[in-house]
Amino acid sequence: MVLSNNISVIDTMIGFKDVKSDHYVPPSVREDDQGEQHVADYMFKDIPKNDQQGSAIQRTLEAMDANGVGMGLVTLMGDHALNAARDYPERFILCSYVDVNDVMGAVHKIRSEHAEHATKAVSVFPAGNFPEVAIDDAKMYPVYAACVDLDLPIFINTGVPGPRVPGKSQHVSLFDIVCYDFPDLKVVMRHGGEPDESLAVKLMLKWPNLFYSTSAFSPKHYPEAIIEYANSRGAEKIIYGGYFPFALELDRIFEEFSAVPFRDHVWEPFLRTNAANLLKV
Repeated sequence: MVLSNNISVIDTMIGFKDVKSDHYVPPSVREDDQGEQHVADYMFKDIPKNDQQGSAIQRTLEAMDANGVGMGLVTLMGDHALNAARDYPERFILCSYVDVNDVMGAVHKIRSEHAEHATKAVSVFPAGNFPEVAIDDAKMYPVYAACVDLDLPIFINTGVPGPRVPGKSQHVSLFDIVCYDFPDLKVVMRHGGEPDESLAVKLMLKWPNLFYSTSAFSPKHYPEAIIEYANSRGAEKIIYGGYFPFALELDRIFEEFSAVPFRDHVWEPFLRTNAANLLKV
């Protein structure tokens, strides 16, 4: 691995544990989270623990500094994200999150948060909408149009969801029609796309506006199809995302990078350049 200390990493999935968002998971299938706020704890080991209210931002900054992360994309939910971006604007980039069941409410939220807080992206969790809304559903189209108008990339949870909810709304194949209908929309597949990583690669080859984030995956579990694609034709399409502090420690992620067989030319686009270009930072 060639991982230069000169690379100021951009993490496209980082934040703070100050928002509990498990309303979409029925109590009958909800994980006993033992006081944590993550709804897919069963998938992870050594989950970061919650800090006291006053230390969350500082702990995230310390973890970033220790691992060479210069900037982090944080979802605009709860007080910490807004406070962090206000107090450390050079370190934190804001991302709007919307539930598209309220179609025009979602569009208004995207536009107003971009105007007021200079958001750089939008995120959607199709299976976490309540009720779920598929990637290619008509309700999503005004959101996509707003992202195009504002030139904001959209990060969309893809593949089998970690929380115990149905995942058909997140199937990788649904991006085909979306990329066709919105050729100017920059779309990032978030959270792995399992078990259809090979299809994700095919679609990224087909559509220049489709990208892939490694968020919520420890590096030792990066899909083989994604690594092969990055090493061959996709170095400009694969974007680093962690999952701190929700389920993965940054120390663990960066330690495991040594075992990832990316070629030398992949690391800088993966860790910084691709995200910088998408987020315009």
